[in-house]
Amino acid sequence: MITGLSHVSIVVPDIEAAAKTLAERYGLVTGERMVNDQQGVRLAYIELPGAKIELMEPSRPDSPVAKFLERNPKGGIHHFSLGVDSVDTTVGELRGKNVRVLGDGQGRNVAGGRIAFIHPADFLGALVELEEHKG
Repeated sequence: MITGLSHVSIVVPDIEAAAKTLAERYGLVTGERMVNDQQGVRLAYIELPGAKIELMEPSRPDSPVAKFLERNPKGGIHHFSLGVDSVDTTVGELRGKNVRVLGDGQGRNVAGGRIAFIHPADFLGALVELEEHKG
């Protein structure tokens, strides 16, 4: 079912300023900027051994990330992502245990991989993304 930690996602008001700060203070290198039109975000990853940090900023005013920034103007941790072998199988197993999965499970990440989200009330108050990793 769960194969490991994929990434921790931080919403920022300005991805370029955030990347500069992380480079200057911590020596972290932020990768290429990408856009996920489906989710309305501009994003980039910082590759670390074993997991990534994902920086996200809204690419349009109606995205969930824009709404997050309205409540948290300085940004903050939005979610963490767990790798799974199969979104369909994992979602089916979780729903069988009365875990609420947000959406229809047909979402896609910026690389086109399947994703789904677990309702925060069903994971200790944290929003959790399930990200399909085909090995």
